[in-house]
Amino acid sequence: QVQLVESGGGLVQSGGSLRLSCAASGRTFSNYAMGWFRQAPGKEREFVGGISSDGSTYYVDSVKGRFTISRDNAKNTVYLQMNALKSEDTAAYYCAARPGGYTRISNQYNYWGQGTQVTVSS
Repeated sequence: QVQLVESGGGLVQSGGSLRLSCAASGRTFSNYAMGWFRQAPGKEREFVGGISSDGSTYYVDSVKGRFTISRDNAKNTVYLQMNALKSEDTAAYYCAARPGGYTRISNQYNYWGQGTQVTVSS
């Protein structure tokens, strides 16, 4: 069983930065791939990016070059550094965990956090 808790969301001006954290319980965190998703009001949840257990990362085109995912296995935490934020990045952000590699498909993740809201004002 893995429990995930996101933090770090808030209100930021366009062009600003935020760093989200996702703290995980469980001794086998290092074996899990982690994904970040977001969901804007009235829209479906979408994949933002993922990080494998070995640290390799993937980003969707809309955030590539602006967002960075990293993990600290000693702290059981994964991070989403978001720079050059745009109004279209406004959403609730969720981290998710699954054994094996990351995937864009949300229902293939076993564990989810409660989400943290990011609002970018223009």
